[in-house]
Amino acid sequence: MSRISHIELDDSNLPPPTPEIEQERKVAIYDLLEENSFALPVRDDRAVPEGPYRVNLSIRDKRLVFEIKTEDEQKAAEFHLSLGPFRQVVKDYFQICESYFNAVKTLPPSQIETIDMARRGIHNEGSRVLQERLDGKAEIDTDTARRLFTLICVLHFGG
Repeated sequence: MSRISHIELDDSNLPPPTPEIEQERKVAIYDLLEENSFALPVRDDRAVPEGPYRVNLSIRDKRLVFEIKTEDEQKAAEFHLSLGPFRQVVKDYFQICESYFNAVKTLPPSQIETIDMARRGIHNEGSRVLQERLDGKAEIDTDTARRLFTLICVLHFGG
């Protein structure tokens, strides 16, 4: 099965998230586990352990780390991605999210919708960057990339 069955974020060295960030995290994890597509491609003619997979995401030494294990906890893969390509899109995403959270409290629905459309556009850009960075390492669909990008943002929040 080419999917993620369990995901964990190593946020042990991060400050406590705001209620909004915690809500984003919970929704992204729930949606990700409900439906996702995640496969490890064959590399160097080595056998690829079959999924479903257990994924641990962390930030170590300014790199995004994916630790992938099988259901029985056997190491399937590990890859480290530079955070550089994510920095600007994550920053933009947090700024637009802050605007959105503030708008929900005071602005009319039409203005909230405009901000939300911009937020979705930036989110799509982040998921595209993630898919590019994972090329050759993991195969994911757009919805899975979007949810993983949200979790990357959660890790960035304190990182």
